[in-house]
Amino acid sequence: MKSGTWTLLLAAAALSIGCANPERSRDLANPAVSATTLAQQVCSNCHGLTGNATSPNFPNLAAQPEAYIEAQLNGFKSHGRHDPAGFEYMWGLSRRLTDEQIKGLAKFYSGQVQTGEVIDGGRGRLEGGQAVFEHGVPDKGVPPCATCHGAQAKGNGTFPRLAGQHADYLVKQLIVFQRTDERPEGSIMKTVAHELTQQNIDDVAAYLQSLSGL
Repeated sequence: MKSGTWTLLLAAAALSIGCANPERSRDLANPAVSATTLAQQVCSNCHGLTGNATSPNFPNLAAQPEAYIEAQLNGFKSHGRHDPAGFEYMWGLSRRLTDEQIKGLAKFYSGQVQTGEVIDGGRGRLEGGQAVFEHGVPDKGVPPCATCHGAQAKGNGTFPRLAGQHADYLVKQLIVFQRTDERPEGSIMKTVAHELTQQNIDDVAAYLQSLSGL
């Protein structure tokens, strides 16, 4: 057999071995692919290798509560969450994830360490945001964010970690809650966000971003 033919056969064999190896696979329809592999080879394209997203278009997942990540992935999988910025990416990606993979992804990201974010906003904005987070807006009946998200915004069960999240992403989600019904599982947030002004939203988002590393 000619050397060129042998080369082609060896190359084909190598490719077939690589594709058959779940630990090197991006096959979202394969239940044998581990959650860690999915996180590092698929989810990392948007959320970073350790869940620290570079782009503010995508949320940081590092150190999020397991219960919250599970709930969001199941929401995307069932099409219960349909905010455009989310479903355009996540409906397809989550469609064939098994319960075991979803639990594994939640465990993987909850165990990651969140890296620091650049503080966005002047002192006045951060102080205003801290006031909203810790005390709410009493004259409008808006409760403190800390009530559900924890005193240091580290999250609690199905309530997400907000500390160190991208300010732009937080602004976008607060507006989704305030003006749409695209995240029905967060109906409580629709009531909370309804009375927030754009200044309130911008301030509290900047303050929360400044809490990275806690």
